[in-house]
This record gives sequence, C-alpha cells and structure tokens, in this order.
Amino acid sequence: MPAPLAGRIALITGASRGIGYASALALAKAGAHVVAVARTVGGLEELDDAIRGLDGTATLVPLDLKDFAGIDRLALALHERFQRLDVLVGNAGILGPLSPLGHVEAAAWEEVIVVNVTANWRLIRAMDPLLRRSDAGRVVFLTSGVAAQAVAYWGPYAVSKAALEVLARTYAAETATTPVRVNVFAPGPLRTRMRAQAMPGEDPMALETPDKAAEKIVELCLPSLQETGKLYDYRQGRFLEFRPPS
Repeated sequence: MPAPLAGRIALITGASRGIGYASALALAKAGAHVVAVARTVGGLEELDDAIRGLDGTATLVPLDLKDFAGIDRLALALHERFQRLDVLVGNAGILGPLSPLGHVEAAAWEEVIVVNVTANWRLIRAMDPLLRRSDAGRVVFLTSGVAAQAVAYWGPYAVSKAALEVLARTYAAETATTPVRVNVFAPGPLRTRMRAQAMPGEDPMALETPDKAAEKIVELCLPSLQETGKLYDYRQGRFLEFRPPS
C-alpha cells in the first residue's frame, strides 16, 4: 500500500518537541516530505535523525515565528523549490503567564498574542498562494479547551486560542470553494512540556503521550478529508460544529 501522503509537502511549526515532534514523525511516516520549523536547532536535528530512521525526508528550518520576514522568506523558498504546499500544521504556541489579567505584564501579553495568533495569520498570509496551488491543501491549527471556557487566570492563553479558532474559521470560509480545507484540533491533556508547565502538580505518567494524537492530526491532513471550518476534539474522537450563542 502506498503511503497516504507520499509525494506531499507538509510544513509544521513547533516541530522540535511535544505534539509538533510527534506530528512531524507521523507525517513523515505517512510519506510526506516534512518542512520542520522550530527555534531549537538541537531538537530539529534529533527530529531529522528520527525521520531518516523511518526512511523519510525533511527540511529543517530554524526560525522564530516572531520573525515575520523569515516566514515570508520561507514561503518564497518553498515556492522556488516545490511550487506548492500541501499541508500546514500550525502547532507552535506558548502558554504565557497564569495570573489575574490585571497582573499580566504588557510584554508578556503581547508575546502570547504574537506567537499564538499573529504568527499564524502571517503563516496564512505567506502560505495561502502555495496551499491554493495544491490539489488538496490541508491546514490544521492546534487549540485548547480553555478557549471556550474562560477559565480564571488563563487569560492570555485562552484569549489567544479563541482568536486562533476564529482565524482558522475565517480562513476556512474564505477557501470553501477551493481545494483547501482548514480545521482546528483540540488534543486535550497530553504528556508535554507545556502541560507540565501549566499543571506542575500533575503526574505526567498518568497522561497519554502525543503519538496517537499525532496520528489523528495526520488524518486531518489527508487529501480525502473534506470537512472544513470545524473543531476536531481528540478526547471525543469526532468533529464538532462551531455554534453561535443561542
């Protein structure tokens, strides 16, 4: 059986650890050439070794997503080398401070919004022409349950993820008549560094590793997937419709 993403080009951000690392491996295993973006060079090199161990291929891109000109240069490089982009997984994100809104420093607020929202808009802006050149462009953004819960002390992160969901839904609406499909993936609690940072008293061994969630993310990247503008809840194992307030 041929690999389901054989010959396809998949870009993933935050690829050096956690869900991003696991998803990059799963995309490579599915046959995609992985364009792995992260700030940590060592983590990218470890990922490259793991992908080579699967007989896969990758292009490593050490890049801070706050470098918007760098995102534009990456899009130009992808155009020159591949002329298209088949998969975009916007995984990179930061937790930011967990504190009352009135105690959040302006610089910390702005960093969360820049990394979790603005950088993903810049990715859309830069990669949209390439995704439209694919016969089945697939986009997945990673969100969190706190986006819909308005949990006390999680303000910067929750607000950024709520904004990211609307960003994704807007892009899905704008590409509805094209081959591009855009969805949001909510992984729930997994054994990641960010989860440990947010819940330091939690036993990480009680949590699932990101590997199986990564396999589901790959399913959202397949050309056969036709859903768009929806939220996939990993814990429930199904797509959910975004609904306006009643």
